[in-house]
Amino acid sequence: MFELLKTDAQTRARLGKLTTAHGIVDTPVFMPVGTQASVKALDPRELREMGTQIILGNTYHLNIRPGLDIIRAAGGLHRFMNWDAPILTDSGGFQVFSLAKIRKIKPHGVEFRSHLDGSPLFLGPKEAMEIQRVLGSDIAMVFDECPPHDAPAREQKLAVERTIRWARECREQTRTPGQLVFGIVQGGSNAALREECAKALVAMDFDGYAIGGVSVGEPEAEMLKAIEFTEPFLPASKARYAMGLGTPAQMLELIARGVDMFDCVLPTRVARNGTAFTRRGQFGLKGGAYKADFRPIEEGCDCFACKHFTRAYLRHLLNVNEILGLRMVSVHNSHLFIKVMADVRGALATGAFKEFYREFIANYVPSRRVLSARQTEIER
Repeated sequence: MFELLKTDAQTRARLGKLTTAHGIVDTPVFMPVGTQASVKALDPRELREMGTQIILGNTYHLNIRPGLDIIRAAGGLHRFMNWDAPILTDSGGFQVFSLAKIRKIKPHGVEFRSHLDGSPLFLGPKEAMEIQRVLGSDIAMVFDECPPHDAPAREQKLAVERTIRWARECREQTRTPGQLVFGIVQGGSNAALREECAKALVAMDFDGYAIGGVSVGEPEAEMLKAIEFTEPFLPASKARYAMGLGTPAQMLELIARGVDMFDCVLPTRVARNGTAFTRRGQFGLKGGAYKADFRPIEEGCDCFACKHFTRAYLRHLLNVNEILGLRMVSVHNSHLFIKVMADVRGALATGAFKEFYREFIANYVPSRRVLSARQTEIER
């Protein structure tokens, strides 16, 4: 359960603790994405050393590969992947959006054709909750419909109606012992639909609430509106989770608007293309400017990559396709996201969040390419 420890006096930022079956999660928190039971390019030891508190898995993908029989035989997802800290599992609702070309929405769920071999797969509230029960995740997400941000008003309304109906069905399903269940608010950038969906889900008394339907291709201003339209209707006593975003600066903006939890594939996704995040933005390490640059990726960073390797060496590895290069940039990027959240918690605890937030945003130069980059299907 969630305990609200402090609310910032000048913003809506919150300091809290979320208690799960596998431990306490201090919030605000960034959750690395481990869609297929692994955070890409990182091992559990590295994740623990950088301070990772909780990671994500994906219901749709894990149900296909390796399948529930294997995970059940292994003793659940924690044992299967050797991760003894909390896990949150996405319900598969995002795949309703991302796999639109190979699915059909029905009253009681969604008919998919596997993105691997075309075999049929039905996923609805009952199926999604059963899969998550077998996975044994600490936090299970309800099955929802995530429409495109530019869907017509009627489609957005129908999606909200289905999301509410499916959430009610999810609420009735059996959970694994100690498993928390979060509702997901949809409604695009329509204030009335966001309010309607939030109020209906809050009446069901879930353990926490996610803001869905963001970071699905909409301009950043529209994403912020969706958060602002939703947050006032979520109870202060429950955790709030913005799904599928964002950059460090975006997370700071949403923390200031009252959000507690985040996930995003960007740290490892862009690392594989040689892009490194810093507290001042991001840059491509493959460029010739770094050929003889013997500084770390970021001065003052205490991650393994920055303590042991230079930009010049990592640039060399990336350009000759040595796997160590993309691994070390993944380590650095993930460490940065985790550390920024730790610094935010420290600032909230001491009453210095507003100053921290203003300084961070002022110094951070966003990349249009990275800000608009949407998660690839296999990663979400």
